[in-house]
Amino acid sequence: MIYESYYPEPPPIPDQNALLHYLYRPDQKEWPDYTLYVEAHTGRRVSFLEHRRRVEDAMTALGGSVAQGGLGLNGETDIIGIVSENNVEYITLVHALLGIKAPFALISGYSTPFELAASFKLCTISHLFVSKSLLPRALAAARQGGLSPTNIYQLDGHGSGRRKSLPDLLELVASKNPPRLSIRPAKHSDLAYLAASSGTTGLPKAVMVSHGNIMFATMQVDIVNDSLLQARQPEPLNTPEGNPVTLCYLPFHHSFGLYITFFLSFRIPQTCVIMSKWNVADGLKYIRQYQVTGVSLIPSVVYQILSHPGLKPDDLKSILATGSGAAYLPPAFAEKFSALISKDAIFLSGYGLSEAPFGSIAQPYPGILGGKVSPSTQTHPTGILNPGHKARIVKDDGTLAKPGEHGELHLSGRMITQGYWNNKQATQETFLVDGWLKTGDRFWADENGYFYFADRSKDTLKVSGIQVSPNEIEDCLLAHPRKLVVDASVAGVSGGRTQDERVPRAWIVLSAAGRNLGEQNVIQELEAWHKERLSRYKWLRGGIEVVEEIPKSPTGKTLRRVLRERFESSRKGNVPSKM
Repeated sequence: MIYESYYPEPPPIPDQNALLHYLYRPDQKEWPDYTLYVEAHTGRRVSFLEHRRRVEDAMTALGGSVAQGGLGLNGETDIIGIVSENNVEYITLVHALLGIKAPFALISGYSTPFELAASFKLCTISHLFVSKSLLPRALAAARQGGLSPTNIYQLDGHGSGRRKSLPDLLELVASKNPPRLSIRPAKHSDLAYLAASSGTTGLPKAVMVSHGNIMFATMQVDIVNDSLLQARQPEPLNTPEGNPVTLCYLPFHHSFGLYITFFLSFRIPQTCVIMSKWNVADGLKYIRQYQVTGVSLIPSVVYQILSHPGLKPDDLKSILATGSGAAYLPPAFAEKFSALISKDAIFLSGYGLSEAPFGSIAQPYPGILGGKVSPSTQTHPTGILNPGHKARIVKDDGTLAKPGEHGELHLSGRMITQGYWNNKQATQETFLVDGWLKTGDRFWADENGYFYFADRSKDTLKVSGIQVSPNEIEDCLLAHPRKLVVDASVAGVSGGRTQDERVPRAWIVLSAAGRNLGEQNVIQELEAWHKERLSRYKWLRGGIEVVEEIPKSPTGKTLRRVLRERFESSRKGNVPSKM
């Protein structure tokens, strides 16, 4: 069975540069200037018109000729990496790179030097902009990652010595006043940026997101919001400028944080309060201080807020719209959080993945679409298809599932990205020739078109809403210089912040050198080794266990499910954990 969205089909994707859709729409000419961004950690404010001027200056600084003080970046030979905490310069840089059609790569600011070097190679970046606090880490990774240190620029503040920063480049444009660079033409199929993803299986990959993908992602939100307005009229807002105020704390390198702050914030005039990084105490303070009306959540943040000892009953009452994404949110947490926000607030959650940017399934608001959407037949559905989406559920035998039958979710539509950068095999395995994307996640659907998340069939884990590749951790363990391990497998086990979150656990087979050293000493060495090489969210919080062999199928595929089930059974005291 093929499922289609209840919503109207989005309009054709404009064959234009995506920046025109966000900063230069005809309706924006009627907007009065307003506070667009506030940096919560500095108090700095940037208005809509000021931001647009800064982007125009940055386009000239980045894409202008070297002879006139520009960097001469272009979309034919350059990919620009970005490694930074959240700040206004990050947004200016991304919008300017879109404008000059120079693709950029979003790289996690939590990365170790080892991970940074791998990302530089993966994305084949030619230049890098990095925040001042992360500059030493990036320089340490540059040579190994094939990046010349002379092509590394500081994103915030002022550079030192010969190393320029983005503010330095903007000042140079202001002083020399060269002819401003116009927005370069782009087709909707042109590459806009690379987003990190572990895909359906295996090591990290770089998803190719086009200008059209970006525009389509926000067009579908426009249709959902227009449908919502037909079902309910919003009340006037009690905010300083009468506009919505959104708390933007999600990392900008993550698709969820990127779209909320960089693109969806231009639907209507609104203010984005930017946190450099999440802290639950600061988050609650800023919600009160700035009268935040909207916030996008991930399950780990919901858990932190609900369990924070300083949470007061009225701390979240200003919130009128919120939702959860990036990972599965247990219904009990959604209900507890809903009780703390305004009684008139909208709380909706959904499902999405980097290969189909921003969101594919979401809970519908009651009464939306004139009652065309029938109620779900079960409790706690993930939701219905977003506009422009088609879906099918494929059973293990390759046939299409009927309502109520489980299988892998496949998606189709104009939101599907172009594949993985420089990875033809992974692209062919995930992006099917008939236009369908294999999500690697198991769902089932009822007869009314509601989808229900069943399980994550792909190997990739999500820890605090961030993708974690078991293969990457396994490779790290096997790469120990003393060759202590001959085989390793990593899978998610219980022990996360929520009942449903899984944390990485490793099972290892010792080499002769490992046996000579002893199990406990090997475990201690591997603990220190992987924590030095990998980001904290990838650490083996589930532990390391020595086994005689890793269970595998006749074709050699590691049976992670067997390892996970044996571990969970051992925790209940049913069987010993040693294999």
